[in-house]
Amino acid sequence: MADSQIIDYQPDYEGPVVSVHGLRNSFGDQVVHQDLDLDVRRGEILGVVGGSGTGKSVLMRSIIGLQTPDEGEIKVFGESLLGKAESETIEIRKRWGVLFQGGALFSTLTVAENVMVPIREFYPEMDRDFRREVAKYKVCLSGLPPDAAPKYPSELSGGMRKRAGIARALALDPELLFLDEPTAGLDPIGAAAFDNLTKELQQTLGLTVFLITHDLDTLHAICDRVAVLADQRVIAVGTIDELLALDHPWIQEYFNGPRGRMASAGKKSLG
Repeated sequence: MADSQIIDYQPDYEGPVVSVHGLRNSFGDQVVHQDLDLDVRRGEILGVVGGSGTGKSVLMRSIIGLQTPDEGEIKVFGESLLGKAESETIEIRKRWGVLFQGGALFSTLTVAENVMVPIREFYPEMDRDFRREVAKYKVCLSGLPPDAAPKYPSELSGGMRKRAGIARALALDPELLFLDEPTAGLDPIGAAAFDNLTKELQQTLGLTVFLITHDLDTLHAICDRVAVLADQRVIAVGTIDELLALDHPWIQEYFNGPRGRMASAGKKSLG
C-alpha cells in the first residue's frame, strides 16, 4: 500500500469538513461541554485528547448524531445536521465511517457480514454477490487476511477485531473517518501497526480522520494537529510543537510528562 498513488480528491465543499460552534452537552446537572468550537480541516488527521470526563466520545457522538446537544451548531461537509430528521441526513451519513471503541462488531455475524451491515442499510437493492465481493475487498484493505472474512469476532485477536471494525467503517467508501481510541488495548507493536494502517488509508483514500486517543505515540506518529479538551471546551488546537508553546497546566503535564517525553524522543530517533 505504501507505493500507492495518493488520491487528488476534488471536494464539493471547500470549507472545514466538520465545523462545531457553541456546542453545549449536559447530563442532568453535569455540564460536559459549554461553548465548544472546533473545525476539522479536509485531509488532516486530527487527534482529540483530554482528561477523563472531558467528553471526547460525547463530542464524536454529537457530530455523528448519536447524542443530541443542548445548544450549538454542527456542520459536516457544509451541511447543518442538528434539528434534522434521520431521513434528511442520509446522504451526509453515507460519507463517513465510524470505528467505535473495541470495534463494536456484532458478535453473531461474521467479519464479512459485519462489513455488509452498512451496505445493506444504505443500498438494500444491491446484488448480494456484489455485496460479498465489496466486503471481501474491504477486509483485505484493512490488512486482514482473506480467511478472516468468514470468521466470527470471537475467533479474532484484539488487533484483528480493530481491523475488522475499520473494514466495516470503510464499507461505503467514506471521505471522513471517526476513530474512537483505536489503539486502546493493543500492545506497542500492534498499536504501531494500526497507526501505520491509519496513515496509509488516509493518504491512499484521501480521508479526513477525526481520531480520539490517549496514545502519545499515535499523536506524534500520525496526527497533523491535536485538539485539547479541557474546561468544558476545546482550549487549543495545533501541532504538538505549537501546543508545547502554551502554558496551560494540563497541556504541559500531558505532553511534557515522562510518557510525553518518551514519545517525543521516540519520534526524533525515528526521524
